[in-house]
Amino acid sequence: MGALDFIGQALRNEPITLHGDGTQSRSFCYVDDLIEGCLRLMQTPEGFTGPVNLGNPGECTMIELAEAIRDLTGSRSELVHRPLPADDPRQPDIPLAREQLGWEPKVALREGLKPTIAYFEGLLAGDSKRDGAVA
Repeated sequence: MGALDFIGQALRNEPITLHGDGTQSRSFCYVDDLIEGCLRLMQTPEGFTGPVNLGNPGECTMIELAEAIRDLTGSRSELVHRPLPADDPRQPDIPLAREQLGWEPKVALREGLKPTIAYFEGLLAGDSKRDGAVA
């Protein structure tokens, strides 16, 4: 489960499902930041080789993410815990992107969640407005 699952559950006032104890951390990058990084990568000199990690190295726990989403949506969802899956992704290492592309994410998690939540609120309300999302 991740940000998009949590948003859907919160908007429907369903329990928000946390896997494990919720203290495991993740990194979330706003899609506009990721696209900017990809564009800069495509504009590098011919001799530049990667790989280059793009993503937001800022971490938050899954509980922090769920609570932020619950707060931003005004949801009454409770947090429920389920067993932790075997795969457990971590944060990206972006020094090469900073050095060679002059790129790093600019949109903080809570700021990126606001338009992402608005987008999914619109979908649930039957509106086709599509302004952005967290990746």
